[in-house]
Amino acid sequence: MADGDLKLGLVLGYWFSGPPVGVAEQIAAAEDLGFDSMWTAEAYGSDCFTPLAWYGSQTSKMRLGTAVTQISGRTPTTVAMTALTLDHLSGGRAILGLGASGPQVVEGWYGQPYPKPLARTREYVEIIRRILAREEPLDFQGDHYQVPLRGEGTMDLGKPLKSITHPLRADLPIFLGAEGPKNVAMAAEIADGWLPIFLSPKLDEHYRQCLDEGFARPGARRTREDFEIPNMIQVVVNDDVNAAADMVRMSLGFYIGGMGAREVNFHANLFARMGYAEQVEKIQDLFLAGKKDEAIRSVPLELVEDVALVGPIEKVREEFDARWRKVAMTTMLVSGNPDHLRQVTDLVRG
Repeated sequence: MADGDLKLGLVLGYWFSGPPVGVAEQIAAAEDLGFDSMWTAEAYGSDCFTPLAWYGSQTSKMRLGTAVTQISGRTPTTVAMTALTLDHLSGGRAILGLGASGPQVVEGWYGQPYPKPLARTREYVEIIRRILAREEPLDFQGDHYQVPLRGEGTMDLGKPLKSITHPLRADLPIFLGAEGPKNVAMAAEIADGWLPIFLSPKLDEHYRQCLDEGFARPGARRTREDFEIPNMIQVVVNDDVNAAADMVRMSLGFYIGGMGAREVNFHANLFARMGYAEQVEKIQDLFLAGKKDEAIRSVPLELVEDVALVGPIEKVREEFDARWRKVAMTTMLVSGNPDHLRQVTDLVRG
């Protein structure tokens, strides 16, 4: 979070019905433009590691990050093995972004329980760090993870082991995806970076306070000066503001209305904290009633403009300079074709 030039990162995200087209051209353009990093994601379709390894082999400079690896989908030892392998193959360019996801996906897709996500994440990160440090055989007996597994239901033959492969970097960076105040504070305490979603200038001071709480905790890993915050901003340039906003409404409507149950939807809670509780409730009602198109259309323009840059290039540039340059982020993550990436690069560096 130290003052300096804002970096750029390419978002590849997760796949929808099939592999996206034009990715190789996007990656080549981003590498040529000097982007610092590229990022993949996963929901309940494509995974995040395979595309990152495949596309990452076509680059030589960009760092390769997961945003995010869902912790309930893999044991911490499996993730540590995958991350250290990718780090070797990429010459030390891997960034491990982790996230707890939500109960709808964790219980509905992975078939795993969703208790105490903060405590589970803390143990998960600790196990990965011990594996990467490779100082001694792994013996971790936590409340949520036990390695080796012992006791009832086991053969009691497990023994502590070290990774056969020596990690390239014991300090391979771990970032946490987080939305709630407690999660954000924990990211500042135990991680090397924070991966926000739908960050808004309106909540910037709130999040800075959460981060400072984490930095102030005993044993905090980083400080404000060396902590990274890659943040995605959707940028849609179009002389018709509402037409540009429609491109963002699609994803917002889906996240608010469909990415979580009515009782537990962390994305909806985030927008409620921004002051859109009434609008969020309406979007959820419509989406859960099967009226997805109407739910998307009901996303207010003001909400879109709080988390994205939409409209004519002059408007986009003015809002970026006035509001977004002041936000607590170290990397601006964007997606799009090569022409769009060049346009965003000019916006950020201009």
